[in-house]
Amino acid sequence: MNRAVFLDRDGTINEDVGYIADPRCFELIPGAVAAMNRLRAAGFCLPLITNQAGVGRGLMTEEQLIRVLDAFQELLRHEGTAVDGVYYCPHDPEQGVGAYQRACDCRKPGHALLTRAAQDFAIDLDRSYMIGDHWSDAEAGLRAGCRVVLLRTGHGPHEIEKLTAAQRSQVNYIADDLSDAANWVLEQD
Repeated sequence: MNRAVFLDRDGTINEDVGYIADPRCFELIPGAVAAMNRLRAAGFCLPLITNQAGVGRGLMTEEQLIRVLDAFQELLRHEGTAVDGVYYCPHDPEQGVGAYQRACDCRKPGHALLTRAAQDFAIDLDRSYMIGDHWSDAEAGLRAGCRVVLLRTGHGPHEIEKLTAAQRSQVNYIADDLSDAANWVLEQD
């Protein structure tokens, strides 16, 4: 069975600039590509796990999102790294439009996307990690049985500030950025 580091996108790999409908808006967080490459070199699979409520809210179509995600993957390849599959949730249970307004288990903190990636790549969830800048990222990882790292990039500072003592005790590590998180993961290995 493979080990994985499941990665959130916005605020983890790239700067969080809101709903990205134009691929030219991507700005990679310094050190993210090198961190991904260190994890890959250590044998980790790197699935991308991302909520994309902009589709659900009608701010972009799912076709536009797919083009943006394809461009994101091309940007990563151009920079010398890659993700192992892109898993996204387009739903928004509160502000969604039409069929996209529904509660689902694929939207983080649900763990269906992690489970799907685990099946696709024969991933051992107990030996894997979820890294992101929201408590919902951590919660999805915990529900899937992974260790979790919360980042101080993106929405991380605000998310960390509002953690309860019980939530904080469930987070395995709070990292400055993806580079710091990768260092910690590799130390655990």
